[in-house]
Amino acid sequence: MVGWREMVQLPELGLHSVPAKIDSGARTSSLHATVLERFERDGEQFVRFAVDFETQQVRQICEAVHVDWRGITSSNGETQRRLVVKTPIRIGDVEFRAEFSLADRSSMKFPMLIGRSALRRRFLVDSGHSWLQTPGRKPVEGYKP
Repeated sequence: MVGWREMVQLPELGLHSVPAKIDSGARTSSLHATVLERFERDGEQFVRFAVDFETQQVRQICEAVHVDWRGITSSNGETQRRLVVKTPIRIGDVEFRAEFSLADRSSMKFPMLIGRSALRRRFLVDSGHSWLQTPGRKPVEGYKP
């Protein structure tokens, strides 16, 4: 069971305690990132990107396998062509590989959105609670951003 928001880990990217909105209405998960370059390593396509945490004034440079380019329809109804990467994610004690589109989420409250493809067959969403899978945080009832 997950709440409507959780702190998640992306261990291979070196990202820890990333605030994420759980959104079963979105198909694809999304991560706030600025694409820096695409390159090939050992015959595989990779992408290097920056994840900025403005409130902490931290920039993390990450590399991940470039899976695809996809047309992603955002919450405002516009379709954007986005890079999709695949990397392990940990929510609570559950770790698995998931796909994330890289997008400018600077205008969003959460730098990460977890969509239904990542949640499928792993979690049920309790939209009335937060932090159900976040160690060190007391679960909160209701919608209190």
